[in-house]
Amino acid sequence: MKVGVLALQGDVREHIQALLACDVEAVAVRRAEEIEKVDALVLPGGESTTIAQLAEVFGIFELIKNKIKNGMPVYGSCAGMILLADEILDSKEGQKSFGGLDITVRRNAFGRQVDSFESDISFKDGSEQLIRAVFIRAPWVEKVSDSVEVLASVDAHPVAVRSKTALATSFHPELTGDHRIHRYFIEQVARPALLKVK
Repeated sequence: MKVGVLALQGDVREHIQALLACDVEAVAVRRAEEIEKVDALVLPGGESTTIAQLAEVFGIFELIKNKIKNGMPVYGSCAGMILLADEILDSKEGQKSFGGLDITVRRNAFGRQVDSFESDISFKDGSEQLIRAVFIRAPWVEKVSDSVEVLASVDAHPVAVRSKTALATSFHPELTGDHRIHRYFIEQVARPALLKVK
């Protein structure tokens, strides 16, 4: 499996290292021809409006949107969650998302940069072990449809969700050295989705 990490802005290198640790090929992508060559895509943390604007500048916004719509497996962390949401609350005027995950998110729901925090949370992957979650100007999920499963919550707010082909977290697992979230994406989301395509 070849996984692309959208390399327009944000913590690209950390995601690539986490994916490599999961024994898949991982590459930075920012051009249409690069995106066409990957089986799955990671949307990193960063600034959601900036990533969306740069995707338009690079001429890949509609390509990514359509790839996700047509079932390409995708994982978004923090800003990536916002970019996957079908509805965004407290968004900047004219903010766009790729969509594909039937959720409503609230930007910067946990507060500003100074309100960033870490917490050990339960993640629904069959393990009893808590996962260290790093929240930086993080969103949370306000609403999910029946097609979306909640995998983790903080104070009753969903912070990790999935559909058949998409995974999103409010937090940054790529910053902790714990690769369970990336492994979950590969094994539980991407591989099953790709097998159905074949």
